[in-house]
Amino acid sequence: MSNTSSIKSIHSDALIESARHTLSTQAQSLHNLANQVTEEFAKAVRMILASEGRAIICGMGKSGHIGKKIAATLASTGTPSFFLHPSEAFHGDLGMIQPQDVLLLISFSGETEELIRLLPSLKDFGNPCIAMVGNLDSTLAKHCDCVLDISVDRETCPNNLAPTTSTTMTTAMGDALAVALMECRNFQPQDFARFHPGGSLGRKLLTRVKDLMHKDNLPVCAPETRLKEAISVMTHGRMGVVIIQDKGHLLGIFTDGDLRRAMLKESEGMIHKPMSELMTAKPKTINENVMIVQAEEQMLRDKITLLVVVNDQGNLTGLLEIYDR
Repeated sequence: MSNTSSIKSIHSDALIESARHTLSTQAQSLHNLANQVTEEFAKAVRMILASEGRAIICGMGKSGHIGKKIAATLASTGTPSFFLHPSEAFHGDLGMIQPQDVLLLISFSGETEELIRLLPSLKDFGNPCIAMVGNLDSTLAKHCDCVLDISVDRETCPNNLAPTTSTTMTTAMGDALAVALMECRNFQPQDFARFHPGGSLGRKLLTRVKDLMHKDNLPVCAPETRLKEAISVMTHGRMGVVIIQDKGHLLGIFTDGDLRRAMLKESEGMIHKPMSELMTAKPKTINENVMIVQAEEQMLRDKITLLVVVNDQGNLTGLLEIYDR
C-alpha cells in the first residue's frame, strides 16, 4: 500500500481521540502537580528574591529548551535571568556565574551527567542551587538547597519514552515561579512594557498621543472660510475633517458627517455659508502628552474615530485617528 493510501486510511476519529487523550492526560497531570507544590516552592521563590544577582537556568536536551523559555519569562517579568548550557559551562562558561547568582538546575531524571558534573564547582563557588526534578531521590535532588517536584506517573507518549507530560510539568512549574515572583515584586503592566517596547502592549503603554498624531499639513481653515473652500481643505487633508481656528485659537470642527447631515437639511446657498455657522464648537480634544491607551479608551467611550490634539496651552498641535496604532 502506498504512503498516500496509508495516510488516507487513518480515520479522523482516531486522530481526534488521540489528541483528546493527550490533552486530558496533561490536564490531569497539571492538577496533580498543583498538589505537589510544598514549602520547597516558597523556599525557591525566597531564594530568588533574596539573590542580588541573576537566576541562572541550566538544563540539557528538552529540559534545556524549556530552561531557555523559563529564563526568558523570568527576565521579561522582573527577574534578571539567563540560560547557561551545562556542557559549555564545564568548558569555560562557569566564568559567567557570579557569587550572588542563584541557579535553577532542571533534569527530570535528576541524573543528567552534565548537570551532576557541575555540582562540585557550584558547591565550591557557594551559589545556592534549586533542583527541578521528577525524582526526589536523585543525585541532583540530594545535592541542591531546594527541590521542586515535577514528577509524573508516566509520559503521554505511548511508549512512555519521549518527554511529553514531563516537559509540560517543567514549563508549568517555571511559569508558577515567574508568576509568584511577579506578585512578590508587584510587577505591573507598565513594568512589563518596559521590557517589551517592541510589542503591542509596550507600544500602547509607552506611546503618547504626540508620538502617533498627524501634525503636518493639518486641514485648518478660518471661521469666515466658505463651505466650498472648506470642502477643498477637507479633501486635501484626507481625514474627513476640517479644524476651524482663529489666530491660533481653536474654535470648532467640521466633519464629512456634518457635511452630509447639513446637505440633507438645507441645500440652497449652503455652499456659501461660513464655517462659523456650520462647525461644531468646542470639539472633543486630548492633550498631546496623554498615553495612547487613554486616548483610545476616550474615543471608544465617546464613539468617535478622531480627536483634536492640543498642547498644555490648548493650542492645536495635531489630529489623532483611532486606527493610528
